[in-house]
Amino acid sequence: MKWNKSVMVMLLISSFTLFGQSKKLPKKITRVSQKNTKKEVVLNKLTKEESRVILQKGTESPFTGKFTSHKAEGFYTCKQCDAKLYSSDSKFNSHCGWPSFDDELPGAVKRHPDADGRRVEIVCAKCGGHLGHVFHGEKMTDKNTRHCVNSISMKFVSIDDVKVERAIFAAGCFWGVEFYLQQVPGVLSTSVGYIGGPSKNPSYKAICKGDTGHAEAVEVVFDPTQVNFETLAKLFFEIHDPTQLDGQGPDLGNQYRSEVFVINKEQREITAELIAKLKLKGFKVVTKVTDATKFWTGEKYHQDYYQKKGSVPYCHAYQQKFD
Repeated sequence: MKWNKSVMVMLLISSFTLFGQSKKLPKKITRVSQKNTKKEVVLNKLTKEESRVILQKGTESPFTGKFTSHKAEGFYTCKQCDAKLYSSDSKFNSHCGWPSFDDELPGAVKRHPDADGRRVEIVCAKCGGHLGHVFHGEKMTDKNTRHCVNSISMKFVSIDDVKVERAIFAAGCFWGVEFYLQQVPGVLSTSVGYIGGPSKNPSYKAICKGDTGHAEAVEVVFDPTQVNFETLAKLFFEIHDPTQLDGQGPDLGNQYRSEVFVINKEQREITAELIAKLKLKGFKVVTKVTDATKFWTGEKYHQDYYQKKGSVPYCHAYQQKFD
């Protein structure tokens, strides 16, 4: 993200939701994060030079690291504990001499004031290994953030070697839905776009007419070893009103409907179980459950909207609905 996550949390806590409650990070997300931190961390053996950088907070010489100009698709992981840190989608060439990223994976990196009193150090959230430093306000990317990372602190895993799963949710304006889903540890990437209608390559302008059959939706790519579909589906139901037909808050129209586009039988069964639980609690759920068709990625300016804007959703708010 281009703005500090601690700032984001404060904004969430201080803002008021549509339900009259204060915004806060979903408890389900907190539980996932706490569960992961309690696991025993297995550390890889480091060489003398790796120890100098990772343990003693050293810095490799500029333009010497093997990932400085690396362009393959996949994930950059911690050299010491193998935790996923960055997606290749967030990597960019800053010409600074070290690998640069404008966003980390949710919950992957921690920030600390540097010993020099001027910079902000970044470390692996799982093992505490030194990665480098983070800078803001340089305007090198839309997210306005640069993680300057030592190549020696990382390893790389090709996208072909990573087991990932997908989920697609529609719950009103896709800006707000993405905002919440991308905070979940284990979520590797999110994309906003369109799904459900017959036409190919739909545009936002066409979707806004409300007669194309498409819904504004968010495609989530996640690591099943860190988070499961049920956790994401629960959050989906808890960040919007699943009882509102063809709309969400002030956004009205079929394109803003509540719908889960399931990838497989398991996702369909889990979604049906969650809907049944909500109905037992008195919620008159109108959420549709549909087999996923082609997901059309939306225009670039819609992606990561609230991260870029530095604000919180106006029509989505977290409200706990499951015990």
